[in-house]
Amino acid sequence: MRKIAVILIGLIMSCNSSQKTVEEKSTTKGVEANTIYAKTITQEELKEHLYIYASDEFEGRETGKPGQKKAVAYLKEAYEKMEIAAAKDDGDYIQNVPLEMSNLPTGSINIDNQEYPIGEDFVTFSKATGTYSDIIYAGYGIDDENYSDYKGLDVKGKLVLIKFGEPKNANGSYAVSGTDEKSDWSNMSESFGKRAKAATDNGAVGMLYYDDSNFGRYKGYFDFSKRNNRGRMALKSESTDFSSFIINSEIGKKLLPNIDDNDVPKTVSVPLTLKIESSNDEVSSENVVAYIKGSEKPNEYVVISSHLDHIGITSDGEINNGADDDGSGTVALLEIAQAFKKAKDEGNGPKRSVVFLHVTGEEKGLFGSQYYTDFEPVFPLSQTVANLNIDMIGRIDPKREGDRNYIYLIGSDKLSSDLHELSEAINEKYTQIELDYTYNDENDPNRFYYRSDHYNFAKNNIPIIFYFNGTHADYHKPSDTPDKINYDLLENRSRLIFYTAWEVANRDQRVIVDKATK
Repeated sequence: MRKIAVILIGLIMSCNSSQKTVEEKSTTKGVEANTIYAKTITQEELKEHLYIYASDEFEGRETGKPGQKKAVAYLKEAYEKMEIAAAKDDGDYIQNVPLEMSNLPTGSINIDNQEYPIGEDFVTFSKATGTYSDIIYAGYGIDDENYSDYKGLDVKGKLVLIKFGEPKNANGSYAVSGTDEKSDWSNMSESFGKRAKAATDNGAVGMLYYDDSNFGRYKGYFDFSKRNNRGRMALKSESTDFSSFIINSEIGKKLLPNIDDNDVPKTVSVPLTLKIESSNDEVSSENVVAYIKGSEKPNEYVVISSHLDHIGITSDGEINNGADDDGSGTVALLEIAQAFKKAKDEGNGPKRSVVFLHVTGEEKGLFGSQYYTDFEPVFPLSQTVANLNIDMIGRIDPKREGDRNYIYLIGSDKLSSDLHELSEAINEKYTQIELDYTYNDENDPNRFYYRSDHYNFAKNNIPIIFYFNGTHADYHKPSDTPDKINYDLLENRSRLIFYTAWEVANRDQRVIVDKATK
């Protein structure tokens, strides 16, 4: 799982009507055989795969490094041995994901003859040079159908100054949502990216983002990168000349003294010179994509995903094996694929096509899944009915109380009530795992919904379920090793995902999206 810097909702069991729906649909050809194929997912085979995949030989599987290449080769060979087809038309299991590492920049910003060195009152991972006599203050930098700071504002070729937050109407409601609820523009996980996109869409060449309340968190990440000599990785396809800077109140008020209280866009005539130097290095990385073609609806797709990468080797040479994160999800996906293949070989293959997607770069920023969804979908997103994402399902969260036979479910109800009800009914019928929705809470401070690969499907209005066991003392440490995995739980959780995928792939109606985002 990607690492960034709780209220128990409890077990929600399916109602009789949902249970009846599953039972009725399970009488169609082949569906009654799902329990036979689920039993091919075994502790022994999961363990055999994981002791190899999370061994020192794979060097922690860091994106772009030799260990990650070994992981890709292992997965490719596994699908070849199972005789499961490659997803791409050319028969290649490998989807190249072009990445770029921008080395940590150096330099400063000069504002009205005052020098501000990088890393003190501002941080950036962008290269930027140039002199500006005028900056456009664009208020909150919001560009939404209900409210836009860019309306009537010409920012083409300009540097824009914007601030965190969002405006309210005279009646106290928020202007974007029209309700008492804040929008995603006030969500720290989303706000920066949304504002950067709005600025680029309107033609700006750079963004000075004033967010004093969260500046410490951004600076902490910059300082960590500096101490560890790490730059910022990004999709090469994303690279542009757009530069973004996060500034604190020192710079924000230097540019516009009343910025906290002033929401009205205007031209700020303060001389500013950017002197930020950096260089970029190309990073090659790969997704692995296999699939089983559907028998009746081959042009509709159920994507099951996990990330193949981890965080590599520590500065003192210790290997982060990543057995749980996400070795557990990776081997679960292999076993689920094997179960579907056995079904197909015996004439009970899924009605819809099932895609087995192993993505790279999750730990660096969800890049493999982003490339698949935003740049090169192997199969059309419009025909993708659901994504079931597996990220850490082999351990027990020490903070959790109750039965050890549990799994956290995140996102199942965000876009589709249909998928959520199906998920619960399937679990009650076949696996009886406690489904814990603690981290599905909109107010969860961990923001797990935004931190794994399902999110890139969800943002495209594809219903998702994220399966997760929670963090533990070995999370992102060399001590996350295969001997600490609870293989009985890994087996049962993997079977739950298989049963759910089976139902989504075989039922007559595709999953209904009734809560699509804008």
